Amino acid sequence: MKTNTHNLFKISIIILFISISISISLFHFTKSPQTLTLTPKSPRTNYIVRFTNYKHAHHHKKYLEHNTKKKFNASSNWEWIDRNNAASRFPTDFGVVSVDDEAVNSVVEEFQRLEMVKDVTVDSSYQLRNLLGGNEKVFERIGAFSDAKKRPGKIFTSMSFEDNQTVEWRRELLSHKSQVTSLFGADGLWSKGYTGGKVKMAIFDTGIRSDHPHFRNIKERTNWTNEDTLNDNLGHGTFVAGVIAGEDAECLGFAPDTEIYAFRVFTDAQVSYTSWFLDAFNYAIASNMDVLNLSIGGPDYLDLPFVEKVLELTASNIIMVSAIGNDGPLYGTLNNPADQSDVIGVGGIDYNDHIASFSSRGMSTWEIPHGYGRVKPDVVAYGREIMGSKISTGCKTLSGTSVASPVVAGVVCLLVSVIPESERKHLLNPASMKQALVEGAAKLSGPNMYEQGAGRVDLLESYEILKSYKPRASIFPSVLDYTDCPYAWPFCQQPLYADAMPVLFNTTILNGMGVIGYIESPPVWHPSNEESNLLSIHFTYSDIIWPWTGFLALHMQIKEEGSQFSGEIEGNVTVKVYSPPGLGETSFRHSTCVLHLKLRVIPTPSRSVRVLWDQFHSIKYPPGYIPRDSLDVRNDILDWHGDHLHTNFHIMFNMLRDAGYYIETLGSPLTCFDARQYGTLMLVDLEDEYFEEEIQKLRDDVVNTGLSLVVFGDWYNVDTMVKMRFFDDNTRSWWTPVTGGANIPALNDLLAPFGIAFGDRILNGDFSLNDELIKYASGTNIVKFPSGGFVHRFPFYDSSESGATHSFLAGGKDNADSAILGLVEVGGSRIAVYGDSNCLDSSHMVTNCYWLLRKILDFTGKNVKDPILFSNSVKLETPLHQDDDQLPSRRTDLNFSTYSAVLGKELICRSDSRFDVWGTKGYGLQVRGRNRRLPGYKAIDLGMGLNSSSDISISKSPKIVDRSKENSSGNKFLGLLYRDDLDAPVVFPSHWLVPAAVGVLGILLLINFWRIRQKRRRRRKGSNSSGRFSNL
Repeated sequence: MKTNTHNLFKISIIILFISISISISLFHFTKSPQTLTLTPKSPRTNYIVRFTNYKHAHHHKKYLEHNTKKKFNASSNWEWIDRNNAASRFPTDFGVVSVDDEAVNSVVEEFQRLEMVKDVTVDSSYQLRNLLGGNEKVFERIGAFSDAKKRPGKIFTSMSFEDNQTVEWRRELLSHKSQVTSLFGADGLWSKGYTGGKVKMAIFDTGIRSDHPHFRNIKERTNWTNEDTLNDNLGHGTFVAGVIAGEDAECLGFAPDTEIYAFRVFTDAQVSYTSWFLDAFNYAIASNMDVLNLSIGGPDYLDLPFVEKVLELTASNIIMVSAIGNDGPLYGTLNNPADQSDVIGVGGIDYNDHIASFSSRGMSTWEIPHGYGRVKPDVVAYGREIMGSKISTGCKTLSGTSVASPVVAGVVCLLVSVIPESERKHLLNPASMKQALVEGAAKLSGPNMYEQGAGRVDLLESYEILKSYKPRASIFPSVLDYTDCPYAWPFCQQPLYADAMPVLFNTTILNGMGVIGYIESPPVWHPSNEESNLLSIHFTYSDIIWPWTGFLALHMQIKEEGSQFSGEIEGNVTVKVYSPPGLGETSFRHSTCVLHLKLRVIPTPSRSVRVLWDQFHSIKYPPGYIPRDSLDVRNDILDWHGDHLHTNFHIMFNMLRDAGYYIETLGSPLTCFDARQYGTLMLVDLEDEYFEEEIQKLRDDVVNTGLSLVVFGDWYNVDTMVKMRFFDDNTRSWWTPVTGGANIPALNDLLAPFGIAFGDRILNGDFSLNDELIKYASGTNIVKFPSGGFVHRFPFYDSSESGATHSFLAGGKDNADSAILGLVEVGGSRIAVYGDSNCLDSSHMVTNCYWLLRKILDFTGKNVKDPILFSNSVKLETPLHQDDDQLPSRRTDLNFSTYSAVLGKELICRSDSRFDVWGTKGYGLQVRGRNRRLPGYKAIDLGMGLNSSSDISISKSPKIVDRSKENSSGNKFLGLLYRDDLDAPVVFPSHWLVPAAVGVLGILLLINFWRIRQKRRRRRKGSNSSGRFSNL
């Protein structure tokens, strides 16, 4: 027994040793999430602190130090960064501070608490990669993403480039490279003595060399970067300056006597920061610049410090000209700041007056999905094969809208010099100059308004307008003519008719009378004849017109009594604008703006050919990281084109119209339309959630009113979304996809009453249907479908995280075919679902499936069954089924309500729904409902839900994401690496808790064995002489 006791003691020692070893191992392992960073973090990050007023920098510095002294007790958590540049001697409205990453939250919160602090934002950087690529290198069209990875710097789009395309010029004049100045008739103004004299031109670019032989009037060069040079070592700034003011005979500029102020805001590595721009903008304001050219842009119109400083700049009467972007021929690709109404946005054309393929197209996307975009670009100019100055001497050619922008900037400088210097600031401003340009522009035949704006700049016509200009307000565009096709596209593509959703037309008010203006009285519709009274117009407009511009939106409906009317409606909309008195004036300035309308009206089409497009549930970038729909696209990972019928789905829209369908847009919840008017509701590539009222109303619409449903989904896989997460060096934050290509869990909730659901596979491959080859690009699969339906299956490669290994082992494709297309009849209605929207989206389309969409709509709207789609060989005898707990689940580690129009929001019909339900919850809704919610976030209780006594059971509870499934590593301890620490603060034990617990357990075991041994010894001493041991 002594041996057993000794062995027991040895075992206890071994257990203690093991527990200590495990404790040490776990201690190191649980610390690994802190040391294993996906991207190295610097210990400090620069933040921009904006103040509510202008003061010298040292005053702002003392203010922050004094008011945070008690909180941080003179700690070094943050440090003021002195900015030694040309703007230092002027008052400023911001400062730059360096903050310890570990103390960011407390420091930022303390700053934002201060009364004089407006806001605190990360000092974002701008990156212009390979703008020119040096003297001899060919410029590459590279944007912010390459091979699905984000490059350093702020998100931007590609800029000017060397164009190797061969163009056959139609004009004999252009059989050789010609001066772009002569094409605009600049020599006509030169002969009158107007050459840009006394015009202060700010060029925000890569700098310029002081001794460059092409320029006679370089007034000042300033450097705003962290490099100690004023020279241009890249060539882009020099080229832009040459187009504006060069005097070399081979590459003449428009205004050779213009005073050039070169703002070097980009380094040799083509990087810039928001704080550099803000300082440079402030200096331009303090220096009283007349014109500013900025050949840079990107999709982020919510970079508020930058955007608001541009507003302040134009409010200071500086005319800004900017490139509209090189993301054409795609629609919805306007760049900021050119998409701002106070900025002159310039698109590009070739010498044949065709819109250049690279030129970005409108409309503006600020207003969608819950409104309608503005007309942009404002004007177009030649932007292909333009001659300009090289870095040191000589000329070269470049193409791009960042070349077309300085063409217009040069025209503006020339026009400014026409006005006597003493009158310029009183007569010229961003609005009056834009009025001269758009009213004088030559409208091109062929392109629509969202491609060319007002048309090609006409220097001489604009000159004639400015010669006799009197301050006034106007509307751009000033005419909407349905008979003027294709210029009036998309309006001329589809006539008006009664009982339709309102048609929205968003115009810009240009107020040349003053930087601030007001609408004197509500706009008025003046019909030209009795029939024109059939048109009903509601207006939304700017309360304050500032700076220089505002908006006037028309919401147009045909009255019910016009349901059989066919013909034209014509008349004018007038709106009166007033501004404060000008210098030396005593009375307010007044002006009446006129918008002429000429509209086509037809009798209301039959229900079977009327299609309603759901725009309300679309989410785009910005503000959220909405990933692309096709994961094969590696150079554009964000979904930022608007997903609107008139942006990246414009080709589909034209196809449906040509096929005889009438398609309308719904920018409000599904409760805000009358289902009796429509044959089909289309849900394509949607990312948002649904109100419970929407789910129940759609079920009732399909079951009881005969509404049919067409759904085009897209990929959704949590593990893949986790893998797409990246650290952004600009904002010093993790970017996590808000959802997949589509929000499949939300769509599954919507389709649940019909026994239909999508899965979480990411399928890729080609398949043939009806002798048509279709590319399936990152689509999803159908996992639930009712019996009696028709389901088409094909073999694909599954590229999802869970499916990639399986597909590899199976030889590249899955053993079982995947269901991707389903069609079924539900009473008198019909439903069709398809797992991929890429074949409808013109942004990154490989092959289109418009023919398939036509056949689907023929089925849903007219009950016409194509024999291929409805072959008995694909009919389901038993339901396609998957348990609910196996369906794709929502992510619970981010705050989706930040980006959603549903979560945490009130259900309400907006101004893009029919007038009779504006401001209500929709048709048949008399009670307040309860908002949809996601796990972990509170719902807003708005009262009883819709149809609370209904006997239809609809699953409303979102699925909880299984964390072990979500983390592709399969290790719970690494889960922290995949959480969105910005959106969802995580409460977790410290890294020492688990190893400490194991260690304590080992010590307790050792103590327990030691106590047992001591007890046995005492018993041994008190036993009898027989030597027998008592039983333990």
